[in-house]
Amino acid sequence: MEKKDIERMNSSTLAYLGDAVFEVIVREKIVLEKPGDVGRAHHTAVRYVSAAGQALAAKAMIAEGFLTEEEEKIYKKARNHRSMSRPQNADPREYKIATGFEALLGFLFLSDDRQRLREIAAEAVRIVDSSK
Repeated sequence: MEKKDIERMNSSTLAYLGDAVFEVIVREKIVLEKPGDVGRAHHTAVRYVSAAGQALAAKAMIAEGFLTEEEEKIYKKARNHRSMSRPQNADPREYKIATGFEALLGFLFLSDDRQRLREIAAEAVRIVDSSK
């Protein structure tokens, strides 16, 4: 898929995909670090994949200048996108920030930039871990 075609995609669609991609990356990390501890896996994963965890990571990455200019543009476009869905268990501001983060991951996935996708996901995990 061409980058320009991905850029034209609906931000909600990119976020939908990015949410799933991040969930898989986080689950992979958990099962590789603590195989057999599935009972706590979901509880552990929620810290990273919740809107609060993703918003925390996204805000820190923006503040640190971790994202490229292009990545920040994609993030902001999705964050500012008017969505008809409302967060069920999240602060609306955090939800919008998390949506931007997820859309960026979805964009990187469709762009086949798996290395950068993994770098951003790893940084998000590091940020959430350091907030304990």
